[in-house]
Amino acid sequence: MASLAETGFGVVAQDDTGRNREKIERRKAVFRLAVAYWVAVFLSTSVLWAIAGTDPVESAPGKLASIAFALVLTTGMTMLLRRTLGWPLWQQVAVAFALSLAATPISAAVDHLIYIVCVYPQPAQFDIREFAFGMIFGMSLFFGWCCLYLVLCYSFALAEGERRMAALREEALSAQMRALAYQVNPHFLFNTLNAMAGLIEEGANAPARSMVLKLSGFLRKTLTLDPMQDIPLREELALQSDYLAVESTRFSDRMKVSFSVDEEASNVRVPPLILQPIFENAVKYGVGATRGPVEIALWAERLDDVLVVTVENDTLAAEAGEMPSGMGIGLRNVADRIATHFGGAATLSSGYIRPGRFAVRLTLPWQCA
Repeated sequence: MASLAETGFGVVAQDDTGRNREKIERRKAVFRLAVAYWVAVFLSTSVLWAIAGTDPVESAPGKLASIAFALVLTTGMTMLLRRTLGWPLWQQVAVAFALSLAATPISAAVDHLIYIVCVYPQPAQFDIREFAFGMIFGMSLFFGWCCLYLVLCYSFALAEGERRMAALREEALSAQMRALAYQVNPHFLFNTLNAMAGLIEEGANAPARSMVLKLSGFLRKTLTLDPMQDIPLREELALQSDYLAVESTRFSDRMKVSFSVDEEASNVRVPPLILQPIFENAVKYGVGATRGPVEIALWAERLDDVLVVTVENDTLAAEAGEMPSGMGIGLRNVADRIATHFGGAATLSSGYIRPGRFAVRLTLPWQCA
């Protein structure tokens, strides 16, 4: 098939300024947490050392030096933990434990060096028991910091998830309103009712009755659909067959419809009534705009890991790149809807593949029922 001209459509994306602002807020939150954590450590150890008989003022320089080095270690640990965000929780905890275990002997050794400097020129005695206690205390400090950092990250992820859910609900409402608008197209109803009135005036009661029954069946099915629940392609095509059956009463002598669908493609889930505007365009600008026979053909097949649905119809010949006035509105609606639903994983392209032959191609993610 000849290449089709790409139809552009907007994709909702997070603003770069907002994303940068969010990063800055996260860094500020981590900084505030680190300050609060190590201030709490300093104050609590000062009180405990005072209870144990150590002058908190004299020991303050040593504790500050120790905390400063611990802060350097936790900064590196935080940068490594940041890379695990999005991993399963147990893996993050395991990494936090391993980092704490690796940092503890380093911190304990530096603490002993600080102790040697603080008591200089008096000799510093190395007590393996106190060194072990120091390692246990350091391990608890480092692992505690890692757990607090992960909790903070999860709180940000939860808040971001809530914001996304709010945005999705808003998008869902917008998509639902558009889908409901697709279900009852005023132009389609107007022409159908006019055709019924014409049949009745001509005394063709049987065709008029058939048209009424087809229209009521189509409306009953579409109005009970949930626009937010995808349906198998075979059900979508059944709905479109009902729609085309209504239109065929008006153009029975000129409209030829054919569907060619791979069996596995018929089970792929698609948004309900996503093809409705495309077939309405085919009827309005194809059958309704010409006087001769018009073919409307659909192909659905798997191409790699995507579903490709192509709808072609005969229409008036046009210059290259030219599109009938009004046709782009329906295609734009379809493009906006799949952009909202699938993001960048779905595309729509359209154009004349040759004079008098128009085609629309949808590429959708392969999602089976």
